Amino acid sequence: MHDEATSAGNLDTQALHAKYLAERDKRLADTTGRQYIAAEGDFADFTEDPHVEPDFHRKPRIEAVDVVIVGGGFAGLLTAADLVKRGVESFRIIEQGGDFGGTWYWNRYPGVRCDIESYCYMPLLEEVGTVPTERYATGAEIFAHCQAIGRHFGLYDRAFFQTKVVRIAWNEAAAQWTVETDRGDIVRARFVVVGQGPLAKVKLPNIPGIRGFKGRIFHSSRWDYGYTGGDASSKMTRLSNKNVAVIGTGATAVQIVPRLAEDALQVTVFQRTPSAIDERNNAPTDPAWFASQPKGWQRQRMQNFLSVITCAPVKENVVADRWTDFWVRFAAAMAERHRTGDTTPPPHLMQKIDYSKMEELRARVVATVNRPNVAKSLQPWYNYLCKRPLYSDDFLQAFNRDNVSLVDTDGQGVERLTATGVVAGGMEYPADCVVLATGFDVGAAPHKVGGYEVLGRGGRTLDAKWENGVRTLHGTQMAGFPNFHIVGGTAQGTTAFNFTHTLSMQSEHATALIERCLAHGVRTMEVTPEAEDRWAAILAEKHHDHQHFYEECTPGFLNNENDFKDRPTFIGSTYGGGPIEYEQVISDWRRTGIERDTNVVFEAARAAVA
Repeated sequence: MHDEATSAGNLDTQALHAKYLAERDKRLADTTGRQYIAAEGDFADFTEDPHVEPDFHRKPRIEAVDVVIVGGGFAGLLTAADLVKRGVESFRIIEQGGDFGGTWYWNRYPGVRCDIESYCYMPLLEEVGTVPTERYATGAEIFAHCQAIGRHFGLYDRAFFQTKVVRIAWNEAAAQWTVETDRGDIVRARFVVVGQGPLAKVKLPNIPGIRGFKGRIFHSSRWDYGYTGGDASSKMTRLSNKNVAVIGTGATAVQIVPRLAEDALQVTVFQRTPSAIDERNNAPTDPAWFASQPKGWQRQRMQNFLSVITCAPVKENVVADRWTDFWVRFAAAMAERHRTGDTTPPPHLMQKIDYSKMEELRARVVATVNRPNVAKSLQPWYNYLCKRPLYSDDFLQAFNRDNVSLVDTDGQGVERLTATGVVAGGMEYPADCVVLATGFDVGAAPHKVGGYEVLGRGGRTLDAKWENGVRTLHGTQMAGFPNFHIVGGTAQGTTAFNFTHTLSMQSEHATALIERCLAHGVRTMEVTPEAEDRWAAILAEKHHDHQHFYEECTPGFLNNENDFKDRPTFIGSTYGGGPIEYEQVISDWRRTGIERDTNVVFEAARAAVA
């Protein structure tokens, strides 16, 4: 097979399949940099907060509230906002960072922005009054919107910032959770909602020499503007005489590299596997269009986007972006299949569209990058959904600059760092600064992300409960852990490319149940083991077997670095009916399933938490 793109209508699919497997196998042979290590223990300094004063102190607080929310990102903000809207005023938010924002608080690297349309991704636009300036907003603008949510709903007075939860334990006698923090706080709460997101637990590359490098090295989520100068939107003046190495070519690097290319003396990008990069086509928001939207438009737009990318029928694709392009093609092919009586199985039809889409993206690389060898290295050889698709109008173009070079490690990764540079393919590349654009442990459980211990009834830990696999109802509640809710639960729950939609579903589910308990004098609500069994059976019935597909993918976070069977991360462990059906399932359950699936104990008389 030739590497250059062929026409979409005349693909040698057998040769493409073989090529994909060969490229995957290069990564499987990688024994130097394929695995990651957590930024904790001896590497905990990689997660230190660069945005706050390090000597912050305050007196410990001992208090009682109705609800503790762990995490101040979108999961926590949506939960808190919904509590306020439901009239629940007694709650405390505990956040490790110095402000609200979650991933948008931590990730302030140059070029950071959303790859989902702002009008869908940024929740509560109507309520808060934020008007995104662009279709795809910058990280700074999304962070500012998080702060605006906090102000609008009066959340700042309810938040402990720069505070890490260390232990959450159930007190049987008091029917309360005791939440302990690293500041010495003890907060007793009737209900706990945990909302640590998927982009929080920092991963570092497991390569020798990280500690031996004498220049500046940091993870992209803790960008050091003190070293680089500037900020996320202004010129990094201190890099004008610096050689900067970027390890990684995923979603973060795609945004960072073009900005570094503008300011640094030299940028060297180290690649194991290229990303599939479509055009973004960003544009300013039309104020007249935005102002003309009817009440409830954002929820309808979010639902429309989710419907299109899950192939649910819609009258119109109102978002009509590059995200929806692949699914529009598949829906059209399925409609044609139905019209003509074609017997091609849907997975085979999707694979055909996948091959065609990826050929187009490889052709885009060739047409954009004017260095043939670099263009060849930047072409992705795997299925479209093996990795999260990316969108950029300037990443590929950056490799046409004289000060940007690509080191293609042919799947093997960086070998080691020296005191003065990065070694790959037996060659050392000098570097003054190394940026680790290596992402996050996306599939980690919330308590693992937050780094705290959860003890339920009888002191049984959440780790012990899940020792032989995750057991929940809807991915959000668990037997043995009364009045405890997970927001952002993908394992046995759901997920969507627009993750804030997932958070909206599950935060509304949690707050509706909390409101119900408070209104009806419920002391404890706890799902039963039988409910978990029933949900497990439903999951098995609805399960789509993605194992073969992901085992043929090049390693990445979606297939757990080619260990999909043992930890199927987002896709393989979610509800197989899809997020739209999942939302209906949990809504129906709130109406008809609570009595069957929970043990409820009522207060003798409704009282405040003592």
